[in-house]
Order: sequence, then structure tokens, then C-alpha cells
Amino acid sequence: MPAPVIKILETPEEMNAVEALQRSVWPGSETDIAPAHVFIAAIHNGGFVAGAYLEDQLVGFVFGFPGIEFTPDGPRPKHCSHMLGILPGYRDSGVGFALKRAQWQMVRHQGLDHITWTYDPLLSRNAYLNLTKLGAVCDTYRRSEYGDMRDGLNAGLPSDRFQVDWWINTRRVERRLSKRPRRPLKLDDFSKAELEPLYAPHVARQPFGTAQSAAGNWPRPPEHFSPLEGRLILAEIPSDFSALKEADFALARDWRFFTREVFETAFAAGYIVTDFVHDAGRSFYVLSHGESTLEQ
Repeated sequence: MPAPVIKILETPEEMNAVEALQRSVWPGSETDIAPAHVFIAAIHNGGFVAGAYLEDQLVGFVFGFPGIEFTPDGPRPKHCSHMLGILPGYRDSGVGFALKRAQWQMVRHQGLDHITWTYDPLLSRNAYLNLTKLGAVCDTYRRSEYGDMRDGLNAGLPSDRFQVDWWINTRRVERRLSKRPRRPLKLDDFSKAELEPLYAPHVARQPFGTAQSAAGNWPRPPEHFSPLEGRLILAEIPSDFSALKEADFALARDWRFFTREVFETAFAAGYIVTDFVHDAGRSFYVLSHGESTLEQ
């Protein structure tokens, strides 16, 4: 697939196209569609909307706006990246990365150094983009961030989210966005270091991460996880949570509440999510104790 053409969007007609695109990305709930006038108001006050085009077709967009965060030293400005939407047929093709890179360039031009956004921590595709490709980090877990959501992707589950921090002027981020980024981590990198996962999902008959033929074959969270020890820990999630949810909704809820406990416990103990591994049909978060890896 050719590289997408990225364009800053500003006109009412372009915002109408973004509004229409949302209906294909998040189907099923018209009330959850952000209207064109919201985008227009945001971009007239420092916000940013960019679209990705392939053969003149809008296939994705990113939307963010200026915000304020409150620190021990007082309030400071940041950029809040609120929406990233890509048509289903164009995911995993570099469109999301290209849109976020354009956002990185624009926000740096505005003189800001921090971008935040939220995503569902059980979605491995999003985790791989945000952490592995972009170099964001996370130490904030938000329960039911958006309340009861009604669109086809989120309805029925608590809208728990990671809030990630993208420190856009760090060496870590600049390296991930460069023409020669660091290679993605593999499971061998951790097995050589004799690093064991925090827990092992229960799997019936088929290896974890392989194609599942029945709901009973999906990986199930264990009853407990090991004590948090060491500088690095690995926390496994289902590799295809969307398919798991469609096959066994009750099991998806179990994963939501289990991983909620895992990440809230880890963040309270001083761990930070610093990377994500998707390899051999398995998906793991990498959590580091302290901030020693922020420049990697």
C-alpha cells in the first residue's frame, strides 16, 4: 500500500467528511459522533485536525486540542489528542503512524512538549502503535473514563482506559519516529534475560494467540498474579481482544476486571508501561520500575 497523503483539515466541507468517516470507524451510535462544528471551533482555538488520503479518499483522521495539566509546580500547557480513527480496511498499513507523526510535528511547532491521549489497554493494535511505534509511556489507569459507551466497539464493557504520555522532545520519541527506529522487541529478548511473565493465561487445547475455533478455546485470565518484583515485568493480554469479545462477552469482562487489578497494582507500586511486545501470536506489556527507560 502506498504511503498516505497527510493534509491539515480546516474547512466545513472537510469536517463534514471527518464526521462521516466516524460512522464507519465507530458504528452503531449517532450520539457518539463528534459533529463538524466541534472540530471547527477547536481548530480556530489552537486545535488540530489532519486527514490521511489514499487515492483522494479520506481513510483516517486525528484530532486534538490544547489543554492544561496540573503539576506540583502549577498548571502547564499540553496537547490533548482525543480521536484517531482509521477505516477498517486500512488499519495496520501505516496510516495511524503517519497521522501521529504529523501531529507530533504540529505540536512541536506550537512550542509544546507533551501530548496525552487515552486508549483501551486490551487492544493490542493500539498498544503496539502507541508504545512500540510512537514511544509513548503510561502510568495512569482510568476506570470507566467515558461512562457507558454505546457504539459498536465499546458497548457493554466498562470504558477503562490507559492515559498515555508522549514526551515529544525526548530522544526516545525522536528515535522511534526517525528513519532508522529501534527494532521492535521480541520474546527472545526477554527469555534470554530469564524474565518470566507475571502470570500465564489459561488456554484450552490451542496455543495462546492461535486461531480459535470455539469460545471455550479463548485464553482466560488466571485467578491471581505473582508479586510485583524486579525492574522489569511482563503482563500478557489477549492478542485479539475484539474477536474474543465477539465470541465470549463474559470472558471479555473477566479480562477487563483482571487487567484493571494488574495495572492499578503495578502503577501504585511505581511501575510504568514503557513498551509492548507482539510476537509469535502473543502480546505483552513491558512495565519498568521507575523512569530509567524513558530515553530508550
